[in-house]
Amino acid sequence: MKNSMLMLLALLLAACDNQSQPNGVTSEPLAKYEQIKEAAYTISISANSEQRLSDAFKDKRSDLQIAGKGTVVKLLTDDLKGSQHQRFIIKTNTGQTLLVAHNIDLAPRINTLKVGDSIEFYGEYEWNKHGGVMHWTHKDPKQRHIDGWLRHAGLVYQ
Repeated sequence: MKNSMLMLLALLLAACDNQSQPNGVTSEPLAKYEQIKEAAYTISISANSEQRLSDAFKDKRSDLQIAGKGTVVKLLTDDLKGSQHQRFIIKTNTGQTLLVAHNIDLAPRINTLKVGDSIEFYGEYEWNKHGGVMHWTHKDPKQRHIDGWLRHAGLVYQ
């Protein structure tokens, strides 16, 4: 049910997304349109999101679309080989760590990010022994993959 609602909201958002700031950054919800967008994020980051992430790590599963939130615990250097990625490590409320690999060739870099900051995410989870990697946190220009996003300090990066 939640996935159906999320898909419906995502389609609605895609159809009426004309309030985006340049370069894939949108501001915190202000108008009715933005309230719909907020509902999509709220559905994405449900109570069972942390459980899904925990289960994916425990079961060594990958290729899962998962939303969640965490606190930045370490900033890493950008990966500049091939597609460029901003990299940082977050810790979720369950204590799980995740490497976030945010493609900065396709989405804006979060220049204001610092250790201790809160961040929300939606992307594809890949298992590793350290907690996992979250990637596809951006729009897919070829529209072959589900769009992801990061939200930091009231702005959505995609």
